[in-house]
Amino acid sequence: MRAIALLGGPKEEWPHNLATEIKEASKKGALIMASDRGSLFLLELGIVPDVALGDYDSLTFDEREIVESKVKDMRYSNPIKDFTDSEMLFYAAFIDYRVDSLTVYGATGGRMDHFFVNMYAMLKAPFDRFKEKIKFIDKQNIIRFFGKGKHILSYEADYKYLGIGTLTGAKNFSIKNARYDLKPIDLSVPTVYSSNEYLNGQAIEISCESGTLIVINSRDKK
Repeated sequence: MRAIALLGGPKEEWPHNLATEIKEASKKGALIMASDRGSLFLLELGIVPDVALGDYDSLTFDEREIVESKVKDMRYSNPIKDFTDSEMLFYAAFIDYRVDSLTVYGATGGRMDHFFVNMYAMLKAPFDRFKEKIKFIDKQNIIRFFGKGKHILSYEADYKYLGIGTLTGAKNFSIKNARYDLKPIDLSVPTVYSSNEYLNGQAIEISCESGTLIVINSRDKK
């Protein structure tokens, strides 16, 4: 089963077709999830999430009552905790609902600490086991994560640029068939090679023997 989640990031960073994308996915049986204010955002779009999670500290009492009256699977956390609302959502998606993939909106923009928490969750157990099944999308970027081995990045015509790099040190990290290839290199610190591009519409190959990779397909703001 596929899952789609909306976090509490600013609306200005949403893809213009977000509501349509989520509604179509729901019709096809996708699990619709939200954390904290993302649950209210979905209701404002005319979408009732299947699961809502968080401490709901960004909602007023009346807003929280509205969400509680609509959502069947409401999950609560204490505001004083060792994990974030988004990590709670990742756990529910893969451990409780055992989804095959998770597309996350509202994970970027606004508070930078929230974005870094979401990104670096990919390095923490148990989420590190599922990193290749998670992607973050906003109006300019698609962010994906990969572990060791060889990976093929299909051509994305709507995204001219790629940032390809690592969230950790890496061994024998390489990029092939891109406009700017990278011969195998060992990296001791996280490194991103930005502004790369597809070459003649062909797929790109990335690989490493160890490490966590990050790939950002991006486009200029219109």
